[in-house]
Amino acid sequence: MFWRGDTVKRTEKQAPRYAYDTIAQRLRSEWKVYLGALALVAVADLIGKKEISLGVGALIIFPIVYALVFGVALGPEALKFFSAKEVKAASGLVLVGIGPFIAKLGITAGKDIMTVFSAGPALFLRELGNLTPIFLVLPIAIFLGMKREAIGACHSLNREVNLALISDVYGADSAESRGSLSVYIVGGLIGTIYFGLMASVCASTGLWHPYALAMASGVGAAIMMAAASASLASIYPAQSEQILAFAGASAALTSILGIYVGLFIALPLSNKLYAFLEPRIGRITKAGRRAAEELEQVRAAAKEE
Repeated sequence: MFWRGDTVKRTEKQAPRYAYDTIAQRLRSEWKVYLGALALVAVADLIGKKEISLGVGALIIFPIVYALVFGVALGPEALKFFSAKEVKAASGLVLVGIGPFIAKLGITAGKDIMTVFSAGPALFLRELGNLTPIFLVLPIAIFLGMKREAIGACHSLNREVNLALISDVYGADSAESRGSLSVYIVGGLIGTIYFGLMASVCASTGLWHPYALAMASGVGAAIMMAAASASLASIYPAQSEQILAFAGASAALTSILGIYVGLFIALPLSNKLYAFLEPRIGRITKAGRRAAEELEQVRAAAKEE
């Protein structure tokens, strides 16, 4: 459906209309988006992965960081190479871009399923730790004035699997998807740097076993797992193979269970907590009151239509 363009209007009695009638029409309108994305990927890949030694570990910067930074710089708020219309068109292609990666995750998870089971219950219990953002971050987001965007932003770490889930449940143009996509982008920019440093700092304390840190690095994001596990492997070279194996198994488990935990636990829990907290703390700040007023105006306009 994505290649035919975004749905303009959909009703029960009327067939959906699309922004473009043919692929050629879409390419003529959005050619700059595709060529720009190809150029950014090529430049980022030429720069390559950079590793900076910091004594206690290593700071690893992956090509995706460069691509995101360059893309933001070329947007309508900076260099204006891309227009707001082109940015909106590109947002609908996010799921198309990550679709092959989601398929690869499924294939990898199936191949490593016995490794996951052999790791014991620790890996399965670790998956419940991904629910902590709901209780820690969702109240803060609501307090700062976020509305339904807070559900998408705070239900998980918001990597590829979670972004696909939110877009499928709520729609690509929903407030929840905007929140999820925002965290996905910010996580891609600073998440790899943060995870690499955090793994080094945690390892330097000596409080956790290297295997526990390796399992903690598999949060569902390949680049974050790679940054954290590479830092751990440089600190514990004698156990590097085991560290990479546990990190990979943890990442595979997150890919398998993450979508089910998100669908059946995280999202219902986020909605319940949002419904409870928003009327109580969502209008304390000026930003919260303004967002609530704008939401009421939108609902009133929708009723009039």
